[in-house]
Amino acid sequence: MLRKSIMLVVSLLVIAGFVLSACAPAAQPEAPAAEAPAEEAIEPAASEEITVRWRTRPDNQEEIDVYNAISQELDGKLDGITLVYEPGGTEGSNYQDQLRTEVAAGTAPDVFWIPGTDIADFAERGLILNAADLAATTDGFAVDAFYEGPMSHLTYNPETAKSGADSGALWGLPRDVSTFALYLNLDLIEEAGAPDPRELAAKGEWDWDAFLDVAQKTRALGSDIYGYGASAWWGPYGVWLNAAGGGFFTDDRSACGLASTESLAGLDFQRSLYADFDVATPYGEDPEPPFRAGKVAMFQNGRWATPGVRTVEFNWDVVELPKGPSGSQGNWLFWGAYVINAKTANPEQAWALVQALTTAETQGKVAALGANIPSRVSQEAFDAFLTFSPPANNQAFLNGLADSPATEGPLWTGSWPEFDKIMGPAIQSVLTGNQTVEDFGATICDEANKVFKP
Repeated sequence: MLRKSIMLVVSLLVIAGFVLSACAPAAQPEAPAAEAPAEEAIEPAASEEITVRWRTRPDNQEEIDVYNAISQELDGKLDGITLVYEPGGTEGSNYQDQLRTEVAAGTAPDVFWIPGTDIADFAERGLILNAADLAATTDGFAVDAFYEGPMSHLTYNPETAKSGADSGALWGLPRDVSTFALYLNLDLIEEAGAPDPRELAAKGEWDWDAFLDVAQKTRALGSDIYGYGASAWWGPYGVWLNAAGGGFFTDDRSACGLASTESLAGLDFQRSLYADFDVATPYGEDPEPPFRAGKVAMFQNGRWATPGVRTVEFNWDVVELPKGPSGSQGNWLFWGAYVINAKTANPEQAWALVQALTTAETQGKVAALGANIPSRVSQEAFDAFLTFSPPANNQAFLNGLADSPATEGPLWTGSWPEFDKIMGPAIQSVLTGNQTVEDFGATICDEANKVFKP
């Protein structure tokens, strides 16, 4: 902000100089009076501020506050740029749909965050800028400073089917990474006489059976108390499929994998949490408010939920996801990227903001406030993350990263948004009791395979 104030004073002095020169006696022929205003006229333009709008999809008010604070701080550091932060909607595809509409209409922000799953769709629609040329002229920029999984997608060139620093493509930079954990209401677990999931995890005994035991014991505390809660989108239900050894796609991501024996086994176990055992909050209802109200024992969410959970009054912590039949948690390496609107009038300034938002310093401050895990790879970042408490058991998130999580990624071989539109309602139909797992498996891939490229 100091530099902006100095530039304002300089501009006023220049203008004052013009006024005084107009009132002064005529200059002598040998004095270059006529040339001075031409040189000075450039100076006011240097002080002009360019407004750059940017948007994220915060999970709660506390996360909105985090990004507002970051925006205000960077506004004071980026010379010639005035930042305007716009919080978008919450979890779900409506956020991305709105951005697609706004980019087409020319009203979208200059920079915005989108989930990793949507990079291909936005890139192939021509909605986001390929920043490879901008990055090539940026001193010190390195693709390998970030996690390889996200960068393999962000540097993917659909024309050559190649990724990497020399691919000629850079669709953005990763804001953060995260894995799922279970946020625990330790008071409810203790009251129910259930074992502490953290202790079970430390002994290697935290699996689906142990999870169900804790969920059932806490559910027995009352009709308004639930053992487990998860939001209704692909991330939460995907872990059960992954942990059973299945997943959304075939190994090469070229076809639907939802009908595999393993995927159906994972879906059936999750179905049992709602129907057979009745331990979960109703599917489709947001489980975060009842968890924060002290009514849910285990709340599945990513690191981004931490700022909100830090406001609760009960004793809480986190634990990694329970291991499934595959021997894995089935976790995700979640990530999202700051990307540049393809129609921005100020690509250089937008790129400057994307870089500022993903520096180690900025990521460290956001991580300290609890909202994310830095997307830059370094032991220093890991060590610092462990100090950002509560929760006390931050290691649970890093354990998720170390458990070979599936990298959230776009579907370059087809349309992720269309795949999700087919998968999501079908999964919901099973988890709400309107369709059997068998009927789901018999038809889902016939429909989902239509979104893949021939």
